Amino acid sequence: MSRTSDYAEQLRAAALRVTRPRIAVLDAVHAHPHADTDTIFGAVRADLTGVSRQAVYDVLHALTAAGLVRRIQPSGSSARYEARVADNHHHLICRSCGLIVDVDCAVGETPCLNAADDNGFQLDEAEVIYWGLCPDCSTPQT
Repeated sequence: MSRTSDYAEQLRAAALRVTRPRIAVLDAVHAHPHADTDTIFGAVRADLTGVSRQAVYDVLHALTAAGLVRRIQPSGSSARYEARVADNHHHLICRSCGLIVDVDCAVGETPCLNAADDNGFQLDEAEVIYWGLCPDCSTPQT
């Protein structure tokens, strides 16, 4: 099955109309994990030259609301989008170059992920961001 038909199936399952901009945005998000809106717009525009920036924003909003795309916004960064939505994973972010990498949830004893007082909330997700230097940025350049 082609990626386009996979995306069309995802859109239908989410009760969204299948349109060329939606297919193109899904493709761009899959091709550019953790991309900002400008990157996604550029990738979509390469395939659909007539698409507007507002159309891409609207599609990203609809895909996020439908749960097909996840929006993250690390401190000091613009919104980023990713296609990995089926789990509660976290992120590693390089303080130097801004690289963002997925990391599975913490394993073992994780008291910091359990709220001391849930204040009546029905919790379903914990968002954790690990900050540091990626291997390229932490290796001394000679």
